Amino acid sequence: MKRFIPLSLFVVLPLILSTAIWLMAQVPETASTLPKPKESPLFVERYAELQPNERVSIQVYERCNKSIVNIDTQKIHNITFGPISLGQVDEPGAGSGIILDQEGHILTNFHVIAGVDTAMITLFNGESYEATLVGFDPITDLAVIKIKASKEVLFPITPDHFGDSSKLLVGQQIFAIGNPFGLERTLTAGLISSLNRSMQSHIEGRSIRGLIQTDAAINPGNSGGALLDTQGRLIGINTAIATKSGGSHGVGFAIPSRTILQIVPQLIRNGKVIRGETGIDKVRELPGGAKVQGLLVLVLSENGPAAKGGLRGPRMFRERGVTRYDVSAADVITAVEGVPVKVVDDFTAIIDERVPGDRIVLDVLREGKMIKIPLTLE
Repeated sequence: MKRFIPLSLFVVLPLILSTAIWLMAQVPETASTLPKPKESPLFVERYAELQPNERVSIQVYERCNKSIVNIDTQKIHNITFGPISLGQVDEPGAGSGIILDQEGHILTNFHVIAGVDTAMITLFNGESYEATLVGFDPITDLAVIKIKASKEVLFPITPDHFGDSSKLLVGQQIFAIGNPFGLERTLTAGLISSLNRSMQSHIEGRSIRGLIQTDAAINPGNSGGALLDTQGRLIGINTAIATKSGGSHGVGFAIPSRTILQIVPQLIRNGKVIRGETGIDKVRELPGGAKVQGLLVLVLSENGPAAKGGLRGPRMFRERGVTRYDVSAADVITAVEGVPVKVVDDFTAIIDERVPGDRIVLDVLREGKMIKIPLTLE
């Protein structure tokens, strides 16, 4: 089918094109609120020659690269053969980190520093410092470490320079700065490919939710580095890649800034995240073909919130001197606060957002009848 353009367009088209060209010419002044970097004479000299997208990426790098650190770790393994010690072997590791304040707090991934014996932090000027652990949260794969360095060499990305990850859009241009393969403060660029992705946490049965997916090149060593928008605002911390070979295949994931702002203050203050506890220690997901979908309660903490609220686990009885359990008598949790829960992650996603003292209501199937059980988290 032929498409016809109204003749009037031939009159206004030149005007539209000239207006578009004029607007493009204004992009260098409006594409970013970042100041022109003074510390880069070459940039200043060539500013007029650069394309708008080049100016933005250079400005982001000039503003933020000094805030990204290189993390080199060592794990020491004792090699034994029976009772005989064969010596020790060092296992090196690498990652990235983000300076949070001039007190020396640095944000990174939990998996970067998990189980290490030493962690050396290298700043933009080549100076290195040994880090101490402040706090960590395996569930969200976040950790905070600290170094003793003068304020003059610490250039933090403070919460004032965080972007709102809840307002991100697929297709938005982003930048990643980290230390892939130990190559310090490397900049890569790409787009937000998707939002609200999930991946398995370091804790069984829990997931990291709300992840940002990007096609920016992220490789081993980028973990703990910054994901930035075109204003140079921190919108996430790079944490993982989807790969079969160990290299970047254009599918990377970052923990959003919203999660960082919820978790990091607790890590600095308490060394851990204090979450609301239900007192439900173990459940089993019912099979997909079951008439009712939910979580079968298997183990409850003695005098925990769930036990106090009246939730029931399996009935215990003795038969011929053997302790047995009748799971048919156990409650099945079908919803929390009216939200259906079919798998463990559905349940933990709701509870993780609660704090001690919060009151929740469980929808429970008991002996063929639906009842509601309120409980207060501890």
